[in-house]
Amino acid sequence: MNKVHVFNAGPCLLPQVVLDNAKAAIDNFAGTGVSLLCISHRTKEWEAVMDETRALWKELLHIPEDYEVVFLASGASMEFLYVAMNFLEKKAAYLDTGVWASKALKEAKGLGEAVAVASSKDRNYCYIPKGYTIPTDADYFHITTNNTIYGTEIHEDIDSPVPLIADMSSDIMSRPVDVSKYTMIYGGAQKNVGPAGVTFAIIRKDALGKVSRYIPTMLDLRVHIDKESMFNTPPVFSIFVMNETLKWVKSMGGVEAIYELNRKKADTLYAEIDRNPLFVGTADKEDRSLMNVCFVMAPGYEHLQDEFAALAKSRSIIGIKGHRSVGGFRASIYNACTLEDVEALVACMQEFEQAHK
Repeated sequence: MNKVHVFNAGPCLLPQVVLDNAKAAIDNFAGTGVSLLCISHRTKEWEAVMDETRALWKELLHIPEDYEVVFLASGASMEFLYVAMNFLEKKAAYLDTGVWASKALKEAKGLGEAVAVASSKDRNYCYIPKGYTIPTDADYFHITTNNTIYGTEIHEDIDSPVPLIADMSSDIMSRPVDVSKYTMIYGGAQKNVGPAGVTFAIIRKDALGKVSRYIPTMLDLRVHIDKESMFNTPPVFSIFVMNETLKWVKSMGGVEAIYELNRKKADTLYAEIDRNPLFVGTADKEDRSLMNVCFVMAPGYEHLQDEFAALAKSRSIIGIKGHRSVGGFRASIYNACTLEDVEALVACMQEFEQAHK
């Protein structure tokens, strides 16, 4: 059987060794004779997984000692509410760079004053706004670092005069991050660090407890820190796969080595998009994402879109259909996507070009 080249926007492609270890654990977890799907989360074997997973996060991202990592059974959309509930007292500021950023802003508006300091909606979110001013009276400034639908990314850890909170659902562990610049980093696992069903949150502990409102127990981040992410039954399978994925990242040389590979994959694919007269990228070049490469048929070739999609499918390339709000194509090249996968897509694009000279 030919290798299938997976470019799905999420859930992500996972390394084969991670899948193999997950399969083995479903049959027999940690030598207990019990399936991972049936294990009690109060056993010492499971507590060891939780401890190791937290330790791996701290090691791989060089997380300072005054931060803690928690794992929650939800999605990043739920964490939009966690953020506002735990940090919004008087006013929050948001950078609107796409659908998920605007949804995060909407949740904050439900709890108090929340404003967009800048937006790229005027050009269908194909760029990251520049030259905006962060209000110094805001309780926090929220950014979405990578925008999966539009293929844009904030590549640097910005300096903020107020606490900085970032949704890094789709680029966490893909590049080095200076965690000390952030009050909270959060996201869903299903892009780079595991399957759907669990989220991560990296939180500076002394930033909590500043709001005057009552916070429901399940939404209080202090509770989840105090209970080491086991206030209620955690999503055991999803966290186990996260653990295995982080071990794979470490075996690859850590985040720094992964970043270099991600840059090479992205450079290879963007170079072909820019060279090939049949295709054109949709994001401004300076803001192009390393994770989600968005492109469309070039003017005059729009009628060939379905034909190219069919050719890609015949070459075992799947998951490249663009989001309905952008159209065209989107190749998500998360950590587990290989250079070989990218080269297969490039070869397909070149083959298509030859057929339509």
